[in-house]
Amino acid sequence: MSDELRAAIVQDDASGRVLMLGWMDEEALALTRSSGLLHFFSRSRQKLWRKGETSGNTMHVVEIAHDCDDDAVLVRVSADGPACHDGATSCFTPWLWRKILRREQDAPEGSYVVDLLHEGTSHVARKVGEEAVELVVAALSESDQRVIEEAADLWFHTFVLLRSRGLDPAAVEDELRRRE
Repeated sequence: MSDELRAAIVQDDASGRVLMLGWMDEEALALTRSSGLLHFFSRSRQKLWRKGETSGNTMHVVEIAHDCDDDAVLVRVSADGPACHDGATSCFTPWLWRKILRREQDAPEGSYVVDLLHEGTSHVARKVGEEAVELVVAALSESDQRVIEEAADLWFHTFVLLRSRGLDPAAVEDELRRRE
């Protein structure tokens, strides 16, 4: 492959979670190999860049594997911070988590997420407790639709609780995998 771009799938070496997708030309691939730090070619800026050069969230390369057609690479890394520009561990995060992060960042007036986060962890924790009880009641005596609605409320408030503590739902997924 010459100066064509290759898709670079970036995977956390410890968890196996896919963190992001970037693009590499030969120069980015060579820089990545020689430095041990992940480099990409930015299609929008038309130049090379090192992951983390502005955020500090660098990625240390553990292994590079080429696919059978040599038009994509899998890069296993050890990351110094979140992969995504929005602060999420992975660019492939649940929709709800991404929405909570954006609301916190943009802080639109009247946002329920912003209000909850400003109230603090103890307030959010009480809301999680209330929603858990409402889910149990719905499961025992209400329609399937009500169970779904109450489960959605519980999941939402649980995600906000994680954010209020500075935790990422990826850590919960890791714990569940560890228990397997």
